[in-house]
Amino acid sequence: MRVAIVADIHSNLQALAKALSIIDRSRIDEVYCLGDIVGYGANPNECIGLVRERCTLTVLGNHDLAAIDTSVAHYFTKPGRIAAEWTHSVLTPDNLSFLSSLPYSTAKEPATLAHASPLEPGQWTYVSSLALARDQFPAFSTPLCFIGHTHIPFVCGENLKTFSLKKDMRFLVNVGSVGQPRDGNPQLSFGIFDSEQWTYQNIRSEYDVEGAAKAILGQGLPTVLAKRLSLGQ
Repeated sequence: MRVAIVADIHSNLQALAKALSIIDRSRIDEVYCLGDIVGYGANPNECIGLVRERCTLTVLGNHDLAAIDTSVAHYFTKPGRIAAEWTHSVLTPDNLSFLSSLPYSTAKEPATLAHASPLEPGQWTYVSSLALARDQFPAFSTPLCFIGHTHIPFVCGENLKTFSLKKDMRFLVNVGSVGQPRDGNPQLSFGIFDSEQWTYQNIRSEYDVEGAAKAILGQGLPTVLAKRLSLGQ
């Protein structure tokens, strides 16, 4: 089976549409979403609609939670809080109900799915170092665990020394961000896992960054949320 794993869409319809067009050309059997469908961007309802239509498994992200209950956004940056409050105000009741139904984590062999981390997934830990990656392995029993949240893709074996998938080792895999990459590369990022070949590929692609930025500004959201898309920050 070939599975595409997307994360951190952040209401970026232009990026999500491009990612799905790549998925449609890639002989994919299922699509999983690791959360943060909304937040920051201009098209939350449209992005939720596509995720509901296309993804067989979806977990909750912290920005999804903040869109349900804006008090959760108290630790966000000011632009993030503004975006969370705006998102809450424009989401349809049906889409709010959908977000509210999402679990913090789930599993389907051979993978566990969590937005931030499998260890206390509701704490929104940024797994941004090998030491933090090491702490995650006791928290899942499947061969693989897919995460997002940092917006920076990586692959890490349980020995903390192997950084490409191998059959005889457990791995933690961050698929990066579809809608707001933060690794200095503005190209969208997601992953494709092939369970028969036991391979993982990080997919990067250009998309209509200018269109996504204009949509953010058109909704009166903070300018920084538009500018950062072209910087990959």
